[in-house]
Order: sequence, then C-alpha cells, then structure tokens
Amino acid sequence: MALVLLHCRENNKAHNTDEISVDRLIVRRGKPFLLTLQMKTADMSALDKLEFTVQTGLQASEALRTKAMFRISPAGLANNLWNASIQEKTVSSVTLSVSSPAEACIGEYSLRIKTASSFTCDNKFILLFNPWCSDDSVYIPQESDRREYVMNEHGLLYIGSSDYIFPKTWTFGQFEQDIVDICLKLMDRNLKCLRNKEEDFSARCSPIYVSRVLCAMINAQDDGGVLHGKWCGDFSDGTSPTSWNNSVQILRKWARNYNSVKYGQCWVFAAVLCTVLRCVGIPSRVVTNFQSAHDTDGNLVVDQYRTERGHIPEKEEDSIWNFHVWVEAWMRRPDLSGDFYDGWQVVDPTPQETSNGLYCCGPAPVKAVLEGHVDVKYDVPFVFAEVNADIVNWKILSNGSKIMLNSDTCEVGQNISTKMVGMDKRSDITASYKYTEGTEKERQVYKEAVKRGTKPLSNTPNSPPGSRNLQLKLVEVSKSINGKDINLSLVLNNSNQASKKLQIHLLAQVMLYNGVPGAIIWTEDPETLLLSSKEMSIPIQIAYPRYATLLGRNIIRVNAIVTDLDNNGISYHTEKDIVPENPKLTITTKGMAYPGSEMTAEVVFENPVSMVLTDCKVTVSGSGLLVDVQETNLPSIKPNTRIRVLVPFVPYKAGARQLVANFNCNLFTDINTSITVDVKPAHIATRV
Repeated sequence: MALVLLHCRENNKAHNTDEISVDRLIVRRGKPFLLTLQMKTADMSALDKLEFTVQTGLQASEALRTKAMFRISPAGLANNLWNASIQEKTVSSVTLSVSSPAEACIGEYSLRIKTASSFTCDNKFILLFNPWCSDDSVYIPQESDRREYVMNEHGLLYIGSSDYIFPKTWTFGQFEQDIVDICLKLMDRNLKCLRNKEEDFSARCSPIYVSRVLCAMINAQDDGGVLHGKWCGDFSDGTSPTSWNNSVQILRKWARNYNSVKYGQCWVFAAVLCTVLRCVGIPSRVVTNFQSAHDTDGNLVVDQYRTERGHIPEKEEDSIWNFHVWVEAWMRRPDLSGDFYDGWQVVDPTPQETSNGLYCCGPAPVKAVLEGHVDVKYDVPFVFAEVNADIVNWKILSNGSKIMLNSDTCEVGQNISTKMVGMDKRSDITASYKYTEGTEKERQVYKEAVKRGTKPLSNTPNSPPGSRNLQLKLVEVSKSINGKDINLSLVLNNSNQASKKLQIHLLAQVMLYNGVPGAIIWTEDPETLLLSSKEMSIPIQIAYPRYATLLGRNIIRVNAIVTDLDNNGISYHTEKDIVPENPKLTITTKGMAYPGSEMTAEVVFENPVSMVLTDCKVTVSGSGLLVDVQETNLPSIKPNTRIRVLVPFVPYKAGARQLVANFNCNLFTDINTSITVDVKPAHIATRV
C-alpha cells in the first residue's frame, strides 16, 4: 500500500461538515465515509489481511468502546459495529466504505491501517453526532429543523421584558474552522475528564453526558470554563456582556490561554453553549423565558418585599428576572423510562445553582416540566419553578412586621420565545412548558409538582385579608423611548358604594434584569378622594434626565401602593416594568458579494438626545464575512449629530450570511442591527 486518500472534500460535503473544512476529515457517526487505498502492485490478495484500528483518547480500549479493530467485510454488516467494505476496485486502488456505529463516541480519532508486511499508515479524523441518522439519539426528523438547529450559523435571541420583547441578532459561527477544535478542547478540560479520562472519553457516546459537560464548561465557576459572569458594576477589566454579539470571538479568546473570558450574562452563556452544541452535532436553540423565577429554596413560591412607600430594599434569595435565557437541546432520553421524555431538553449554563456539585443545569426534559414531573433528572424542579412558581408580594411596616399585599399565580413564565424555523421571527413556545394560566389543568400540574417534590407546599394564604373593592393598574400613555420622558397613568376604580380616602405611594426604581434592585429615580405621594363607583387616573411623568445614566440593560419598575384610609388601612399594590426602546442603528453594504471580493459596510447612528455621548464603540462581525470582529472606538458624539463608520471586509464563504453591528456608549447599551449578505459562489464570480 502506497497511499491513503481520505476524500475530505467529498466526505465532508456528504456529512454536512464541509462548512467547517474541506482539508481534513470530519464525519458524522452512523454514516459511511470513503477511503481509497493506492496499492504499490496490482495484487489485491493482501486486502483480506488489512487490519484497521480506530481509537479516541489516550488510553483507548475496546471494553470502553473508545477503540475498535476490524477488517474488510462484506457490505451490509450490522451498523452497530465499526466496519469497512469494498466500494470500488481498479487495477491499482480500492475504495472502501467505512462505517461507524450510530452510538460511537464523538471526538478526534486516529485511524491506523496495518498491512501484512507491517506497513502502517496513520490518519486523523473527527467524529460528530449525526442528526440525519435515525439510529443516532440526536436524530431530528425534519430537514428544516436540521437546517435551523444544526446548520444555521446565525440566529435571534430575545431580551427585554414580557411587554417589551426585542430581538438581538447573534452570530453562532459553529462552522468557523477552529471552533470544532475548541469544542473538543472544552471536553478535554472538563473536571470529569481530568479526574478519569478513560470514563470521560467512553461517556462521549451520549449527548446527555456531552451536553451536561459542555454546559458546565461554559461558565467559569468550577473548572476554568469559558465565561465569567458579572451582573453589575465596572466591566472595564473585560468586555461588557452587552457588547458581545458573536460566540466565535469569545471561544477563541478562551482558547488562547484557557483563561475565562470576562464577562457574560445569561444570553451570552446560552448563545455560546448553542454554538458548541451545534458544532458537535446536537440540535439546539436559544430560548428566553420572560418573568423568570429564581426559586432557591424549591418551595415553588417567590416572596417579594417592599417598604410602605414601594421601595424594594435589597435582593432576596428568591427573585424574578425580567428575562432569562437558556438552551434547548434535542435528544432521546434512554436513561429515563420509555420515550415520553425524548425531544427538547433544557440545558442552562448560567451559574445559578449547583447540580451534582457543578454549576450546570439539565438536560431537563421539557415534557417533564410541562407535566410537573419534578422527580425526573436532571434539575427539573429548578426549571419548573422558573416558568411556574407563584409570587407573593408583601409590605414591610415600619416596625418590621409584614402584611400580604397580593399573590399572583400567572405572572411567572410568560411569552417563552425562540427563533422561528427558517424565518427571522419570534416563535412563542410557552404551551410546551406550561398549560394555560388560570385553567384547572395548570393548577393540577402545579399540585403534581408539589407532590413529587421534596419541599412542602407553602402555607401562604391565597389572598390578603379584608374586603377588597378597589382595582388599580398602571397604564402607559405613550410608547416609552429611551431618550424621552416616560408617561404613565395610575388608573383607580372604586367598586364600593362608599367613597374612599386614599394614600398613594408612587415610586420608580431601576432594576437589573436579574431582579437586583437599583437606584430610586422618582417618587410621589399624593392623597385623593375617590368617589363611590367611580374611576380616576393619576398622571405619572418620569423625566429623561432622571434615568439617563442609569438605564443600560436595566429596566424601570414603577410601583404603586395604595392604602384605603377608610377601610382599616387595607393596602393594594400594582407594578409595571418599563423597558424604553433604544434609538435605531442602520447598516448597509457596498461591493460585489463573492468570496475574496472586497466589500464595505457602512454603520450609521444619530444621537437623539440633548446630551453628549461618550465611550462610543461600534462592533461589526459576521461568520463567513469577517475573520475577526472589527471594533471601532469613536470620539464623543454631540447632540443631533450623525456618525458613519466604514468597515472593509472580504467574504470567505458563499451563502446567505448575517453581518451584525452593535453600538454602545455611556447612555445607550446594546443597540443591535444586522443585514443579510448573499455571497455568491466563486465560480459564478468567475463567469461574471
């Protein structure tokens, strides 16, 4: 035997990995790939004596399924074993079809071919999960789903609040050439691998294990993983979480010296994990849960406290995040009974609580969350609470005692969102996590979760004491725009036959998106007389300068506590979260969109406020368009001044590509936009 041809281009294209590389062999398990052996002589009798060895890991063994030895055999051998069969013969060569089991361990393999004359040929290849193979546990039937959840290098994340849902364009970039190596390095550096390499490599046949390991490696809490989390304060010793729009930049930065990258928050953790899972072949998508509960004690109740004037004094152990982002990964669950729990699994890399000693969450079957099966692994109780916990609001009196204001069984888990398949639109998947709020079925599931859980049902009453005949709500008078005054009304309705003398406490407070209270920016304490069976509105205006320097990625929570002075001082409460909409950023391109052809992106932003903007930065990225993220630091921008930033780039991959731009400054955070660049194949450019 003189030479082995790996047919990298042809094999990779057949295995949907040619976007990663056409220069090295990257294939998917359960699907054959071709090898051609160039022979020194025309004598083919030696073929029967060829011995093939494939192995992954340093101490591979057949017992652990990290090593296999086989010879050429007839076509059609059982597909649960490594095998090779003759595909084609010529006078001086033979082309073989090599098959891997659909449950083979993923990772980097060596392929050794030994002849009877002791000639040995060593080659390397990478084996990934195979969502196209029906015998693979990550098989997903619809081609449109595979195109979205495995092959799409771009996507949308959803942020804001349940009333203000904003899309954020993200470049996953899972097929950038070095990302697959970084993903394998992540697995090699996980704590389980460091403790027992043989068991770890053997367990890489399971997407359950791999997703759990990679989930833990995205955060830096236990194992020197990819990202440090930080939710407030100064980010100057790293990168603000709101500045990221690209997983590739983060993963490459980690891979340079294996130091955790500063900084991430939930959407960054989730987007990077989505990149890594798609790269290794596990179908995945980013999911946002609005009004997401963080229930630390597992009793499915989140208690929230306010002073008599509505001030939220400090972060409690339990909290409500105005949004939280995680990942769903598609896989079978053979570790659980039957096939009921197959399908989407929640995998959450944001470090909130430990799971078996590590900061990771999942995979938790979405079907288990829907049915309240909190005794199913992994971490279903925590996810169930995120989408279905009850809220109880309390008022803290000056003497330290507390009285119940109200309870809410419907607030948590709203507008659960992900990108629609094949379209840049939002898909609401709330119904896959919970039955309709307010229905008997939803309460039955809640009780089922309590019964299966380890914590007793809270003994908090369903409603506060006293006769309650005042209704109140906060209503936006006009759309809230970042840079303008915010206008609301407190609407009061007296359904009683007697007039009411009311003491009203109005307060606006900045809140971090993860429920941590910030600065109070506005208060007002009017008294009024509300006549019987009447309605009245009290105007609220929060001037822009009050919140200009405090908003960032935060929200404004407006609280109203109304005390009925004529009815034993009974208190009522309502609140509303305001997320002012940022000004627009635009991006356009010029030039012919072909691989190797120079193009220019133009990013335009206009300062809409009467204040000077400082610390201005534009970031542009795009998989297949820019090899590295382009960052441009700008001078201060005066009021009503428009800036233009020109960014040259040279596309290097054909296909529909997303060019993403971000703008950040001292007053505006994470202004995001994108444009599709349809890069034509190089051979078309040649004809033109």
